[in-house]
Amino acid sequence: MQTKGTIFYAKKTLCLKGTLMLLNRPVVMGILNVTPDSFYDGGKHQLSDQILSKASQLLDEGADIIDIGGYSSRPNADDIGVQEEIDRVLPAIELILKNHPHTHLSIDTFRASVASEAVNAGACIINDISGGNLDHQMFDTVARLQVPYVLMHMRGTPQTMTTLNEYEHLVSEVLLDLQQKVTKLKQLGVHDVIIDPGFGFAKNIPQNFQLLQHLRMFQALGLPVLAGISRKSMIYKTLQTSADEALYGTVALHTVALQNEANILRVHDVKAAKDAIAMVEALYRFCLTENE
Repeated sequence: MQTKGTIFYAKKTLCLKGTLMLLNRPVVMGILNVTPDSFYDGGKHQLSDQILSKASQLLDEGADIIDIGGYSSRPNADDIGVQEEIDRVLPAIELILKNHPHTHLSIDTFRASVASEAVNAGACIINDISGGNLDHQMFDTVARLQVPYVLMHMRGTPQTMTTLNEYEHLVSEVLLDLQQKVTKLKQLGVHDVIIDPGFGFAKNIPQNFQLLQHLRMFQALGLPVLAGISRKSMIYKTLQTSADEALYGTVALHTVALQNEANILRVHDVKAAKDAIAMVEALYRFCLTENE
């Protein structure tokens, strides 16, 4: 059901540091990678002034959440140790919260120890690309910390995932895997779970488009759905360009994701995503008015 003036009526919320974030309209998660080798912005945000400048920009453009990542998950990325990842993300979290104390920060990690350190430093969401596959302590850690958890579908590791994309029935297999993990998380007492079908993770380009076309099917789990498609290869390879030139394609697919009931957009370009939300909402308002 839809609320007049918004894309969604669904009464979904996230508990962030004791406050409720309403998801009755889509929210934007801005990406801030403090890595030297991420596929789009690697190496751009490693110094303190660079990190703070980017965080301020994301917030000024309207980001509802900032997702801090210290481990590149692009295909064939170099593996790094736990301490190196911690040393990248903790100073960024502390710096941002010192200057923007009310910011909702997410930690993008598949390691339970990194997640725990980040939450202790002030992060309030755990975004796990592996869906608990790469660290079997993650689900217990999320339950102990009692923070929202982004449960993403992936096979293998960033180093092996491109070889693990064979499915008989892609959407139903991804949905079943996520459903089984949601059940386990709920049994452990995790209250807030966000579903991410994992665009680009153990999926090829046609499979990514298939997931996007059927994204609303993931609403069957009754949980918020996150779309992470910003500047990914499904866009720039289709357009025969590069990640640097993939903004317009990204906006186009964000619009499709919104029309297929995405609740959260994880993006590099916050202003463009907010504009896409506003335009889709304007379209829905017009349609509702026309039908009255």
